[in-house]
Amino acid sequence: MATSTFLSNATVNLTVGASTYDLSDQCTACTITAAFDALEITAFGDTAHKFTKGLQNVEVSLTLFNSYGANEVEAALYDAVNTGTATLVISPSGTSETATNPEYTITGCMLAEFTPINSTVGELSTQEVTFTGGTWARDITP
Repeated sequence: MATSTFLSNATVNLTVGASTYDLSDQCTACTITAAFDALEITAFGDTAHKFTKGLQNVEVSLTLFNSYGANEVEAALYDAVNTGTATLVISPSGTSETATNPEYTITGCMLAEFTPINSTVGELSTQEVTFTGGTWARDITP
């Protein structure tokens, strides 16, 4: 049985070069998948497959409202696309790191594509973007 209930209110900051963009107020969903590649080390005589940790593997998916202007979503993603040098800093709730609010920093990630215009009559304009690669670190120190 769950011992606590968590209401999401993530903070999402994107840094590209010298510019940092706070995307929190335009983001409706955020998923971080952090893992390591599994490298097989099975040898003769083993009776089962064996694996060891390989390179870090990270993917961050964001659902964003499209907004235009200086320091808005379209400008941030335009700056980030195809650079491979973006940094994302994401916390589940606010910017103060603690054991109950870990901050994840993904450095050197790549945004391969984005959808700057996604318009349908009578609907809010949104887009889903995925950052891949880079290295990730978890911080719980205040």
